[in-house]
Amino acid sequence: MLTSEVPPPDLLYWLVHGSPRWLWRLMGGKTHVLGEENIPGEGPFLLIANHQSAMDPMLIQSLCPRPMHAMAKSTQFRVPVIGPIMAHCYGYPVRRFQVDPQAVRITLRRLANGYPVAIYIEGERTWDGHMQPPRPGTVRVALKAGAPILPCAIAGAYQAWPRWDRKPQRGRVCISYGQRFNLPQLDRRADREAALQDASARIVGAIRAELARAEMWLESTSVGR
Repeated sequence: MLTSEVPPPDLLYWLVHGSPRWLWRLMGGKTHVLGEENIPGEGPFLLIANHQSAMDPMLIQSLCPRPMHAMAKSTQFRVPVIGPIMAHCYGYPVRRFQVDPQAVRITLRRLANGYPVAIYIEGERTWDGHMQPPRPGTVRVALKAGAPILPCAIAGAYQAWPRWDRKPQRGRVCISYGQRFNLPQLDRRADREAALQDASARIVGAIRAELARAEMWLESTSVGR
């Protein structure tokens, strides 16, 4: 059952939620979503995705019909205006490249309260367009939570806005959602560590499958666009 931990979406939330997809269209960018039927209409889940570009969380969350609660690097929450807006829209900080118990507790609490949470398993944007190794902390959280996993992949975002460019270029982006699956819910740290390698492989394999599907869609529709 949901608690009053976070308020329901208000007008500001929906304005912020919708703005990335409309701004992308105004720039001439195009998006396509595959597998939207795999997104649960209610209840908690962990959306775990690859990370190609700064636009990933903006487009994925803007095009998702469910309000998402998302981890974001802690430095963003110190930016005037931007930080408070991110927090208002259910974002919460995580300190990168180190264990962050507070971020883990927030993730588990929001899942326990029935909210969906988005995490980018690589922990940072790719440098070369290829998926980086998964951060084990994300997999440990998934094993501790036991919530359904929704694999998600975004393709085309790296070409539109690689991490070294100051601004995005017009392009085509495809987001693909796979079928949900469950990992075992493991309370003991030793059990989570024993399951870590297999769980990582399963999550990454599911994301790679969706990434291949998204890239195939972009390639198949590129002629005469």
